[in-house]
Amino acid sequence: MLEASFLNLSDRSPADGAVAVRPAWEVRENEGATRWFEFRLVFEDGARVDALAVVGGGRVCVEEVRAQPALSLDDLAVLAEWIEESVAEACGSGPAPGSDGSGSEGRRARPARPRGAEGRLLVAREYRAAQRDGADPVLAVMGATGHSRRTSLRLIGQARDAGLLSPRRARR
Repeated sequence: MLEASFLNLSDRSPADGAVAVRPAWEVRENEGATRWFEFRLVFEDGARVDALAVVGGGRVCVEEVRAQPALSLDDLAVLAEWIEESVAEACGSGPAPGSDGSGSEGRRARPARPRGAEGRLLVAREYRAAQRDGADPVLAVMGATGHSRRTSLRLIGQARDAGLLSPRRARR
C-alpha cells in the first residue's frame, strides 16, 4: 500500500516500472494523420500512471493524465518527457506520424544527458560557464540538455536545491 501523498518521479526512471504504450485510434486527414496512444506506467510499489497522448504534425502532446498517488507539477514535466520518448519509440524511429518522409517534421533529437546527480552537475557546470562568459545561463543549459526553457529552469532549480549553485535570492 502506498503511503506517499505524491508520486515522486524525480527519483525514478521508466525502467523501474512496466511501461506500456498502445495505439488507441487514428484520424486521417488529407495526407496526414493524427494518432492517439494510451500510455501506462506501473511501479512495483503499486504506483501507477495512465495517460492519453496525441501525435500529429511532428509533435507529441499529452491530453489526459491519471496517477495514483497524485503527481506534483515537477513530476508532470518529467512524465511528459517519458511519454514523449515512449510514444516516439512506438511510432518508430522514422519520420514523425503524419509526415510523408520528405519534410523536416521528424522528432527532434536530444543530446543524451546523464540523470540524477551527474545531470545536476552538468547543469551547474554549463550554468556557471555561461555566467563566466557573459552569456545567458538558461540558454546554455537549454543547449546542453536539448530541453525547453521551462524544463531547463526546473533542472537549474534542482541543481540549486542540491547546493551546486548559489541561491537565486538572499532570504531576509
